[in-house]
Amino acid sequence: MAASKTLKNSFFYMLPVIVGNLIPIITLPLFTRQLSTDEYGIFSLSQVYAIFINGIANFGLIAGFERNYFESNEIVKRTALLYSILSFVVIVSLLFTSITALVEGFLLKNLFHIRGYENLLILAYGATAISGFKVYFLSYFKNAEEAKSYVFYSIDETVLTTVFSLLFVFIFRLQVYGLILGQLVSATFVLTLLLIRFTKKHSITFDFNALKSTLKLSLPLTPKIFFGVLNSQLDKYLIGLLSSIGGVGIYNIAQKIANVTFTFMTAIQNVFSPQVYSRMFDMEEKSAGKSIGTYLTPFYYVSIFVGMLVALFSEEIIIILFPTDYHDAINITSIFSILYSSYFFSKHPQLIYSKKTWLSSVLFVFSIILNIVIGIPFAKIWGPIGVAWGSLLSGIIWGAVYFYVSQKSFYIEWESDKILAITLIFIVSSMTLILMRHFQTSYVLRFVVKLVSVGLFIERGVAYRIISKNTFSSLKSMLNKSK
Repeated sequence: MAASKTLKNSFFYMLPVIVGNLIPIITLPLFTRQLSTDEYGIFSLSQVYAIFINGIANFGLIAGFERNYFESNEIVKRTALLYSILSFVVIVSLLFTSITALVEGFLLKNLFHIRGYENLLILAYGATAISGFKVYFLSYFKNAEEAKSYVFYSIDETVLTTVFSLLFVFIFRLQVYGLILGQLVSATFVLTLLLIRFTKKHSITFDFNALKSTLKLSLPLTPKIFFGVLNSQLDKYLIGLLSSIGGVGIYNIAQKIANVTFTFMTAIQNVFSPQVYSRMFDMEEKSAGKSIGTYLTPFYYVSIFVGMLVALFSEEIIIILFPTDYHDAINITSIFSILYSSYFFSKHPQLIYSKKTWLSSVLFVFSIILNIVIGIPFAKIWGPIGVAWGSLLSGIIWGAVYFYVSQKSFYIEWESDKILAITLIFIVSSMTLILMRHFQTSYVLRFVVKLVSVGLFIERGVAYRIISKNTFSSLKSMLNKSK
């Protein structure tokens, strides 16, 4: 029964990830037919600011809350911890809102080079901050194993944001403001529902000692969060600063499409991660390393297959879904699919198992330095696609270093011949298509290359017995158990 509940909850917790990525991709073509690349770029830059400031304003408290929630079994103490942390974050967010109001004009003019968009940053930050408050309630639901509540309050904001954004953009013609107001109204509505639910069920109480304890735990995470948000948003800012605002919009669209690869990989990580940990702790290290390597090959194959499909067919996806102004996103999407696929080797807990978490922070800072050093000249010379190539180059360098350090910490005996063949088919086919599009080779020939590449990849899956009758039988069994 416990295993069945865990499996069922795992399925529930994946739903917001799936819906949260699927709905924006489905509705993006609608918004991009109403918004120019410049307007979508302005929206993207407002999100850069909002996400960056919100990351700082939370001081890593969500991680502290998830950990300290389990220090007490008393519901009163747990809810007091929630209310205390939430109150602190609201006060800090109001402070940052006031600061934003004072410096917004300067930032828009001198930092983002945007004119004529009053209150843009205030509204963007307000929407992100209010949505961020909801995350603490979601964490409470997850820790309390209230999976249905977690899913409901995760998905409803995604759906409501889409509905309100469509209303504000298409009916009221608010353009960029419509996207932001859609986020703001939906986040406020959902947060109100959560507050009503919680205050009816749990009286408002505070525990400032618990807040102080959580802050002590969380504050050291702030630099990592600061650099993490900086790293994730820096590329868009560089494009806006060194290339064009429209380029930011195109680049952001490409990232969203390619992110399907990363999202899928993260989802299946929830499947293989427990098994990897189990083998690390339960087996002798050498045997564990070999067992894990063999176990992970099919997961690598499936992850790369999804990345390959996105990379090869980015042309069809972009042309069918988006207007002509956004078609420069095609090759950028392929490049990011390659980059995100390479992250598979950084998703294993070798450093955590070896208690070398400090190395993760060092490597993280190293990745930021690489992005800046490579990204700036690439953005100046080649614009958005240059930043994408720069991200891929720095990602490969960082990934190689991370892989080397991780292997030194805990050696996984990868099935090198299979991994190499799978990777070569993916990289060679993706790069070939990028070059063929660049040199405007006929579409018929490009499509033939795509089909041959997919065929070769499937053939390797059959040869390595990753694709077999047993595979489909296992999948069917898993689906039956989840019912």
